Order: sequence, then C-alpha cells, then structure tokens
Amino acid sequence: MQPAPDQMTDMPTQPSSLPRGIAVVDIGFTNCKVLLFDSNLTLLDERKIQSPHHDGPHYREIDVEPMLHFAARSIAELDQVLPVDCIVPCAHGACIVSLRGDGTPSVPIMDYTSEPPLEIEDAYKAQMPGFAESYSPHLPMALMHGMQLFWQSRILLDAFAQTQTILPLMQYVSHRLGGRATTEVSSMSCQSHLVDMRSGGPSSLARQEGWSAKFAPLANAWDVIGSLHASMRAPGMKGRGDILTGVHDSNANFLRYLAGGLGHFTLLSTGTWVIGFDTDADMTQLDPDRDIVANKNVFGNTVASCRFFGGKEFEMLAQGATATASLDVAAALIERRTFALPSFTDSGGPMPGTGGKGRITGPAPRSDEERVSLASLYCALMVSESLDALHSQHSVVIDGPFSQNDVFLTLLATLRPAQTLLASQTRDGTAAGAACLALMPDGKLPQRALSLRHITPAALPALAAYQQQWRAGAAALA
Repeated sequence: MQPAPDQMTDMPTQPSSLPRGIAVVDIGFTNCKVLLFDSNLTLLDERKIQSPHHDGPHYREIDVEPMLHFAARSIAELDQVLPVDCIVPCAHGACIVSLRGDGTPSVPIMDYTSEPPLEIEDAYKAQMPGFAESYSPHLPMALMHGMQLFWQSRILLDAFAQTQTILPLMQYVSHRLGGRATTEVSSMSCQSHLVDMRSGGPSSLARQEGWSAKFAPLANAWDVIGSLHASMRAPGMKGRGDILTGVHDSNANFLRYLAGGLGHFTLLSTGTWVIGFDTDADMTQLDPDRDIVANKNVFGNTVASCRFFGGKEFEMLAQGATATASLDVAAALIERRTFALPSFTDSGGPMPGTGGKGRITGPAPRSDEERVSLASLYCALMVSESLDALHSQHSVVIDGPFSQNDVFLTLLATLRPAQTLLASQTRDGTAAGAACLALMPDGKLPQRALSLRHITPAALPALAAYQQQWRAGAAALA
C-alpha cells in the first residue's frame, strides 16, 4: 500500500542484533561516496570525491585505485562515528572488469563514454544478442558490458587472453576490499548483453565468445563474501567490517522503495542518468527504440526500465550556471517559444534518432536563470516521454538530485495530470537502498520508513501546445 504523501510511513524499528554501522561504498560515474548509515537507515556521515577518469591509449579508462584508497580511508574515519559492521559496494552499470589469475586487471577498466571504432561497432552489432533475448537495444559509446569485452578482446588480444575472471565493477570493488570474486544478478544484467533475460543464464554472445566460462560465481547481493582486508583495516577498528556482494546502484534505489512498502509504482532514479523502474510494465508491449530495457532486481525478477541521460543533458544545457530554476521563468520560455530540442548526447533516450542533434530554437536564453529553467523544462519533457514509453500508469516516485528541483517536478506533474507524483525527501536513496542489504541476511526484505511529498501541478495552459510543438520539432530532427 502506498504511504500517505508528506508523511513518514509507519514501519517497525530494527532489532538490536543487526549491524551497528553500515558503510555504503557508492561508485558513481560522477562522484564516489562512502556513506554511513545506522540500522534504521539514518544517514550519519559521509565522504565524497569526484570519480577519476582519464584518456588511455585505446579508450577512456576509469581510475579505480584512487577510489579504493579513498574508500578505505573513509571507512576508517566513519568507524569512529559508529562501528562499521557491514560494507556494501554499489556502482553504476556498464563497467565490466577482467582479471588475471593474480587478481589484477588484464586490460584497463573501460569508461563507458569511450567511442568504439566503426569497425568494432559494426562487428559487435552483427554478433550481439537480439532484443527478444537481452531485452536491451544497442546503445552508443561503450554503454554495454558486451561491447566493452568485445572491443577489449579485439584490440588487446594478448592481454585479454590472460583473463581468468570476469566480474562487474560493483563486485570488483567488493573483491578488492576483501571479499571473494563474485557476480550478482542486478549487476550482471544492467546495460549488459551478457545475460539471457528470459532464463537468467549467460547470453548467446557470452557463450559464443567464451566469456561465460570466466564469469565469477554468482552470489546474492546481501551475502557476506569476506571481511575488510587487513591492509585496509585501520588499527583499532571497532566494527566487523563484513563485505557484502554489492549491487547495481539504480537497483539499490529501487530496493529502497520496495522496503518502504510501495507496491505498484514507477521509480525515477535520477543522477547522471534518469533510470525508470516500473513494477507493472509488460516488456513484450514496449518499444526498444525508445531506450526501453529490462533489469533484473536483486531477487532475480525482471523489471522493465527506461533510460535518459538526464543529469548529463541538464549539465550541457545549464552550461555551468548555478542559478536556481524559476517556474515563472519557465512559463516565460514557454510563452515565447524557446525550445531545447533533443538530444544533447549520443543517447536519444525516449526520442529515437535524435542522438547528438540537440539544439535550442527560438529566442536564446539570456541569463543563467533562463538556462537552468530551460534545462529543467527540457528534462521534464524528456522524462514524460520516457514514462510514456514505459506505459507508466501508477504513482511516480522521483529520487535523487531531480527530486530537489521544484521546477522540474512541477512541470512533470503538470505534463502528467492523471498520475500522482511523489518526490523523495530522503537524501541518497541509492545508498540507503544498498544499506538495506545489510539488514536482510536471510534475503527477506526489511521494512523502513519513507518520506515522500506530493507534487502539485501548476496552472500552465500554454504547456500542452508547447509540448506538441516541441514533439514536432524533435520529430523533424530524427
């Protein structure tokens, strides 16, 4: 049952026998954070750095080592606040790691913004699993686990041939912190092409290429797979430092709302990406060309998802502006017909054929406030298209940075008057969802309160006509 808006849901408190401190190591594409929760999922403290990336000789690479050192240092500091009994890694999708027999990467870890050569992309398209098997279309850049392994195996033949173990970034982090090498269902199936989504087993591509024989053993996201390595454990550490398998970050966010007692809903997990999870969508009725995919949640259930590179496109439109968006300014942009037409990244999201064609038409924004307001308006229009593509019908919950953007929220509510929009008032829903895993040693979903506010639509009679004109402009670019 859905909790009442603007109220805390009434959930039982945690038994005292469960972990004292839970440290979530959240490896995002933009930021790396370590957050400390107690067993009631109260956020007590956190540390944050920017996630480092660099250009390598063959593709862009992710610098995992600085993030691991940061994680170890942060865990030591947070253990002084509350003894850290459990450590839960979570990370963004589309990052797969190949290891030699000694546990070191056989090839550099790929950044998903890398652009594969045309010949690699064409060869991959010829071999990738179809949508009926993978529930995922081809995506630009290196946004698929399969593309990353395929590319590395073709250009770094000798190095890749030394690969003994393949595992996602989330489980690589857990392994490096002290756990055994594992894979996990939500991590392996996100932006993947490595999983046959019908059976849950390895995809045809993974079998043909011989990768599936090297996949690390499967474990549950909540399993304890080791203890914080002695080299990373600070002298006098008070907590147990148990390492959990870990989880895909957006799936962790979804888990948080399941633990909050929500039943039928669409979650929009926002950040660098806007990832939607719908509890009721039928994959067979959805259009893969609109960036519709399926994920497996931590229980192995298939969940229909939509994707839009929302945080990145917002940044591109805002151009570094730090002003606060204004609904009055957005209304003025609507009246004077200033349009941001999709898409400003290579991923067209719900608007197929628009990737990389984004542009502003009509009178240009004249101030930082107008740029941020236009970015909010554009993202509301795009997210509404994503919800249409997902056939979303029930309540919509917005989590993450976009839940703090009142102009985006109001515009989205106005675009979707038939649905209830609820914005999370809890920070770091992704990390809180990952922390849930420390409360379910038997795999049983815990119950923890949510704090949600109801979003009221605005009186913007010009918005409907603006939306139709915006759609027409986008169609002309596709």
